[in-house]
Amino acid sequence: FRSGPWADASPEARSDVLDRAGTLLMERREAVGRLLSREEGKTLAEGVGETARAARILKYFAGEALRLHGQNLASTRPGVEIQTYRQPVGVFGLITPWNFPIAIPAWKIAPAIAFGNTVVIKPAGPTPATAEALIAILHEAGLPGGVVNMVIGDGDVGRAIVAHPDVDGVSFTGSQKVGAGVAEGAMKRQARVQLEMGGKNPLIVLDDADLDRAVAIALDGSFFATGQRCTASSRLIVQDAIHDRFVAALAEKVKALRVGDALDPATQMGPAVTEAQRQTSYDYIDIARDGGGRVLAGGERLSLDKPGWYVQPTLIVDTQSDARINTEEVFGPVASTIRVANFEEALAVANGVEFGLSAGIVTQSLKHARDFQRRARAGMTMVNLATAGVDYHVPFGGTKKSSYGPREQGFAAADFYTQTKTSYSAS
Repeated sequence: FRSGPWADASPEARSDVLDRAGTLLMERREAVGRLLSREEGKTLAEGVGETARAARILKYFAGEALRLHGQNLASTRPGVEIQTYRQPVGVFGLITPWNFPIAIPAWKIAPAIAFGNTVVIKPAGPTPATAEALIAILHEAGLPGGVVNMVIGDGDVGRAIVAHPDVDGVSFTGSQKVGAGVAEGAMKRQARVQLEMGGKNPLIVLDDADLDRAVAIALDGSFFATGQRCTASSRLIVQDAIHDRFVAALAEKVKALRVGDALDPATQMGPAVTEAQRQTSYDYIDIARDGGGRVLAGGERLSLDKPGWYVQPTLIVDTQSDARINTEEVFGPVASTIRVANFEEALAVANGVEFGLSAGIVTQSLKHARDFQRRARAGMTMVNLATAGVDYHVPFGGTKKSSYGPREQGFAAADFYTQTKTSYSAS
């Protein structure tokens, strides 16, 4: 960063690289999406869709590179003018997870380099090839050598990035436990830090909800992408009057999900990313049973004739709001239901965990929808939508132990990847 030309390159030059990279990635979305599915386990449709999203992220930040702006302000002193500028920060260490192996690297790399910074990225151990494909396309698009650098390794490599004195900021996505260590290491030397961590996202279903719509929203949010989304709907909080009909209908949909080879077009849910991740899902199913929960769909060991760590999508009912299945992140295709009497109880249960990333409600009541948007303790709220659906051009992040630091994505990304300089001049 300090000896290279990237920070001094024109915004147009940086924009052109990102725009070309976005075009190349979109053209190759089928091939890169297939690689993603082979490596991570998403269905082919999900892999191609994520790759296309990454391409659009690159193109979005091609535009943001040109839109970066400051302000001219009047001074309190006669004859003095004030200007503010946004400037690059320096070198950013990016530590990314395996569950979105091209979208998350894209939404961290793109704003960093759009605003003139350089990057050292450590992708997750199970999914380095997808990140490497992204970086290769950036270089093919004209990115100079040394602007984006990838290192591969375990937690020791991540800790080395966090501790390195030449790394000016660290952006991390992963578990809350690891994120706390990243924050401690970065703040110890006063580096910038941005954390996206765990979630235990609630979906409230009120008794006025359209049943079919509520079931479709819950199925999407809880089970697609094998439940391996930080925004997945792992807690289904259902009002008593609709509860039994809702869980019965959802259980039928869950049982009908086709689990199989990620590359098979008929597959609706692929395998877990690793054997350990599969075991975590089964461990929490056992924990839920031991805590009084009843498995209404799935819950059994799944053995297929295809390679992969397959998990039965599982719906657990009759759970208590303070049970471990409802307070700890599973990160798998496991959803639990909590029966509540009314909206106020539903909101209290939704807010009653240490995480606060995404929260949703299904209702036909404008009053309850607006009240939920205002009072839900989450960084993102969804009304009549799955908790797991977000756009790339708006801020992303949570509250409580889900997030720390400035928001990611969209126009908010400049808050982390730039620093403001204020200049005074006398005429």
